[in-house]
This record gives sequence, structure tokens and C-alpha cells, in this order.
Amino acid sequence: MPPQPTLIDGELTLRPWRDEDIDVAHGLADDQMVRWFGLAGTPPRSELADAVASWRQGYADDRSAVHFVVELSGETGPVGTVAVRRLSPGVGTVTWSTYKPYRGRRVAQRAVRLLVVYAFGELDLDRLQVEVDPENRAAARVAIRSGFRREGLLRGGAVLQGERRDVAVYGLRRDDPRADTLSGWTALMDSVLPKKRVIAHVVVRDRAGRVLLCKVSYKLDLELPGGVVEPDEDPATGALREMEEELGVALPIHGVLAIDWLPRWEGWGDAIEILYDGGVHDPSLIDTLRPDGFEILGLGWYGPEELAGLVSPLNARRLPTVLADPTVLHNLRDGATY
Repeated sequence: MPPQPTLIDGELTLRPWRDEDIDVAHGLADDQMVRWFGLAGTPPRSELADAVASWRQGYADDRSAVHFVVELSGETGPVGTVAVRRLSPGVGTVTWSTYKPYRGRRVAQRAVRLLVVYAFGELDLDRLQVEVDPENRAAARVAIRSGFRREGLLRGGAVLQGERRDVAVYGLRRDDPRADTLSGWTALMDSVLPKKRVIAHVVVRDRAGRVLLCKVSYKLDLELPGGVVEPDEDPATGALREMEEELGVALPIHGVLAIDWLPRWEGWGDAIEILYDGGVHDPSLIDTLRPDGFEILGLGWYGPEELAGLVSPLNARRLPTVLADPTVLHNLRDGATY
């Protein structure tokens, strides 16, 4: 096995640990490092010395773990650390720390970027990932600015200070476009920006002014036909698809009746809802519909005065308004008409 290399990028250097680094690094440990690494307190010097010895052995054995001290031109001694550890064939996890006197100088970001080049090149890894506590915003910024996309949340995935905590996972593949390219940057931003669901429901009425509602298998409230719009699907197409799946027929839609924001409710995240006009039909229409029997268990016509207690509180407030004047575009927010 070749000796562990020293990596240099301008004024930043990643080099193997030396014995004299142990005292310096031990003296620079602070409360933030104790907190985010889940330590019981500042570990004794002997524990760090044992860790350095095991890191050296791990590199010598199979390079399953490679730990570097970070140096910065003009500073004496270590300013931080960065490491990559193999999780499975082709996959590694990246960790880092910056000592308190040197924070705010982009040390971690530059060190991680340099380590990424080494891991994908010399170590021949195909994927790298970072796991951070969602409240550790500084670490999340380093991950994003180093090109790692946010991929998900492991609920209760770690224990810190005796408390079970969530873990945010950020990933970077060897073949991902670089973050300084247009496609790389947009993919990176898309991974962290909010994603709001869009729901397309259809208001189908009969000549008596009643609305068609579905008895569904997954909740007690009656619901309008329609559902969640799929990725890369426009809302109108989503409404037609959902009607076809639920009712066996896609009724024509005649524009938008309402645009609504739905707050969090009953375990659901917030969403934007579009109510489409499904037209006015003879009551006998219901006899031609074919509920799927799995999600949709039954259908019925309901007048505005019957809705309270049968539909969600939100629908009980807004549907009578929409039914009273369906030719007007209603912009609703949490049941209020604007």
C-alpha cells in the first residue's frame, strides 16, 4: 500500500496525521464538536491518540478509512480535519470538523471539495454521502456548497447526547454534473428547495346544484374526484387521469373554479389545490360511473346544506361558496374567499 498522500489546493493542504497533532487537536476541541459528534464530553487525549493509530492502520490495511489533518497557509498546526470512510463497495461517507478559531473561513468547504476529488480518483469510489443533524445548518451548508444533493431524512437515525435525532442525508455521485455547471447547480438547488404537492380535484354538479362526492377507503370524509398530480404532469391532465382511474371515465373539464392553499392537516403536509369545473350533468350520470372499488367505495350527490360533518372542515367552508357561484374564479386560502 502506498503511503497516504498529501493533497494541496492553493493555500489549503490535507496531510496525514502526525503525533504532534494530537495535543494541538485535543486542545482545540470545543462544545460544538462535542455536540454534533455525539460525544459525552471532550474525550481524553489518549482516546484521540488511539483513534489516530487506528486511522493509520485502517489506511495501511485497505484504505477503508482515510483521515487528513487540514492546514491553512499562514497558520501553524491543524485548522481542522476531514475524512472519508468506506461504507460498502464503491460507497464512502465524508466527515469533517473545523476548529473554532478558524471557522467562517470556508475551511471545511474547501477541504471537502479537495477530498471529493481524491475519493473519486485515487480511491475509485462511485458515491459519497454526508449525514448531518438537520439542526446543524453550518454542516448542511458545507455539504450543499461542496456539491452534495439532499436526498432524504432518516427519522430517528442517530442518537446525540442521549436523544434520538433525525439524520439528513446528502449524496454525490462520481457522474453527477459539477456544481459549477448549469445542470449541476440546478439539480443541487432542486434537492433543497421546497417541493409543494399539487392536488387536482373536479367539482361535478347536477342540475339540482348538488356536488358529486366520493366515499374513499383511506379516510372518513367524503372527497371530490381527483387527486395528487404526478411529477412532470400538468394539473389538468392529472385531474383527467385521476377521474379515469377512480370513476372509469374522464369527464370534460371547463376551466378552474378555485385555487386554494391547504395547510398541514391530519398528518398531511401543506399543498396547493386546484378545483376544476366538471360541468353540470343529469343526476343519472352517477349510474354510468364505475368506482374502482379499492380507493373509491361509493358515489353520491350532496347539496350544500348536507356537507357539514360529511366533508373536511375546509371543504365544508369552501364548497358552498364555489357551488353558489361556479362561474367566478375563487382564490381561496384556508377556506377564505379573496
